[in-house]
Amino acid sequence: MRTISIAIADDEALFLKGMSLLLNAYEHLQVDLEAENGVDLLEKLAASEQLPDILLLDLKMPKMNGIEAAKLIQKKYPKLKIIVISTHFSRAFIINMIELSAVAYLPKNSQPEEVVETIEEVHKKGFYYNDEVLAIIRENIISKKKPKAQFSVELTNREKEVLKLICEQYTAPEIAEKLFISARTVDGHRNNLLSKLECRNVAGLVVYVLQNQLIDIPLLRTNGK
Repeated sequence: MRTISIAIADDEALFLKGMSLLLNAYEHLQVDLEAENGVDLLEKLAASEQLPDILLLDLKMPKMNGIEAAKLIQKKYPKLKIIVISTHFSRAFIINMIELSAVAYLPKNSQPEEVVETIEEVHKKGFYYNDEVLAIIRENIISKKKPKAQFSVELTNREKEVLKLICEQYTAPEIAEKLFISARTVDGHRNNLLSKLECRNVAGLVVYVLQNQLIDIPLLRTNGK
């Protein structure tokens, strides 16, 4: 596994430095950017020669909080994968941040192993929703009682197969193996799905499918199972 470049934005110095030390202890993880608030984060991203792969983002920060920072990052750096790690682990915050393209959401009292696993899964699959977050997404969708949409776009049978497996949190190589196609072909189908369904990332595809009941999918896999 190649080195995963990570940025951390958090106003708590002890958490920021502790998380950096923890992640840097892994050979395949490297913290390349530390920021103490949203303003500091955006300035350092703008000055970076290379964009990090993943951002660990706190929500409650001075000068510019994580929500406002995420809105700007979504526009300026859409390829940067945002993992929210916050004390605010509530339905409203989770739904809001997922709508702002957060690809994972963790409480600050998560075990170190869970943080590392989430980073690895996001890097491999583009998103990672654990059972608790997924349940909140489903509850939000049910509470809205949105009727099944009528789609003007048509998906091929292969695209539906790929979409279903994406929603089950399989990686591109795993999907390729299951469908007897190349990983590059899987990437092509994924890009077509993003374009057709007007989603910014694969996390958006999952939410889109759940919201619109586009296809029937079982419970998403967790921990690679």
